[in-house]
Amino acid sequence: MIGVFDSGLGGLSVLSAIAQALPLADLLYLADTAHLPYGDKDDAFIRQRVLRIGSHLLDQGCGLVVFACNTATTAAVAAFRDAFPSLPVVGVEPGVKPAAAASRSGRIAVLATTSTARSQRLAQLIRQYAGAVHVDIEACPGWATRVETLRLDDPGFADEAQRHLTPLLAAGVDQIVLGCTHYAFLRPTLEPIVADQATLVEVADAVARQCVRLAGPAAFGSGRLKLLATAHPERLQAALPALGLNGLGNRLRSAASLVAA
Repeated sequence: MIGVFDSGLGGLSVLSAIAQALPLADLLYLADTAHLPYGDKDDAFIRQRVLRIGSHLLDQGCGLVVFACNTATTAAVAAFRDAFPSLPVVGVEPGVKPAAAASRSGRIAVLATTSTARSQRLAQLIRQYAGAVHVDIEACPGWATRVETLRLDDPGFADEAQRHLTPLLAAGVDQIVLGCTHYAFLRPTLEPIVADQATLVEVADAVARQCVRLAGPAAFGSGRLKLLATAHPERLQAALPALGLNGLGNRLRSAASLVAA
């Protein structure tokens, strides 16, 4: 079984890519909805939550764990690997490397939660992979919460997104990294703004390819999906059709469950 977790709904974008790449794998998705969003929490709190969730996923029989959350990866993946050294782990990090490689203007931007925007891990990724380009980091408070509340068609959000993106585009940014898995569900609003000026970069497919490489026996099961949440599991299940993820719903064998993790 492959365990995938996030603070809430954002990681479903990664889960969907994994489900398509590994159609026979049994998948468990855990949403830490009692403590969302992670983006405005300090690193110590996130590490504590991640280690507790990791223990639960291990107890459930997961042979591979995916951090489907940029904030959790930057704050806690190192501590997780130290705590569970024999468990294969796949993290999600902003796609700075592919964005820098694809940029023709020499200028890229990263849209991120407040926590990821200020993280040392993001700074390290930029130093490692984007030394030859200029990188603008744009914190986007409230965007993850907008996805969690399924307010995707709010007309006011287009204006807010325009305020974030217009200065970046005017400065010549041609690659815009979606540095939070929640932001994938905001593409219908973001794409018309960037139009033919910039490309939106996300990493769900790259994470899925890494899962294919590491899954081993976990790639073969009955193709079922189990949904768990630390609060309001019914909202997690109801979000699947609202986010256009009916394919995941078809893999469910039982209703989403509440978990004390």
